[in-house]
Order: sequence, then structure tokens, then C-alpha cells
Amino acid sequence: MNDQQPREHPGQSKTAGAFDIRTIIGGLLGFYGVVLVIVGLFFTSDEQLAKGDGFHVNLWTGIGLLVTSAIFIAWARWRPIVVEEE
Repeated sequence: MNDQQPREHPGQSKTAGAFDIRTIIGGLLGFYGVVLVIVGLFFTSDEQLAKGDGFHVNLWTGIGLLVTSAIFIAWARWRPIVVEEE
């Protein structure tokens, strides 16, 4: 006798979804990007601008993080990781 029971749908697979590492990294980068954009827009002093030679370091770093976050999330959506169900 065989102890294994037949599957209803052999070879069925699903995507990793929210557990895909690219989604997690994209979400974290997006969160930090939003925080830095808000700090760069509303809480930057003249002293901080002088340290950066007039360059809004927090603002531009936040924008860069938001763009990178969008790339990671788009990559996870366009090329999802397929996980075989057992």
C-alpha cells in the first residue's frame, strides 16, 4: 500500500506575494524614503543646508529611496517568485 494520498491538483503552484523579500525591502526603503522627504521638505534648517553646501541631502536621498522602492516593488509584481505546493 502507498501511504501517499493523491493530490487534487498535482503540480499546483502559487506566488510568494507579501513574503517575497523584494516586497519587504521595497516597503522598508519606501518608508524611510517618505520620512526623509518629509524631513527634507519641512524640517531642514539653514545650518543643515550649509553643511551640505546648499544641497538638500535628506530630500534627494529620500527621493532616491522612493524611486528604488518603486523599482523593487515593480520587479516583484512583474516577475513573481513561484512556489510549488507540496
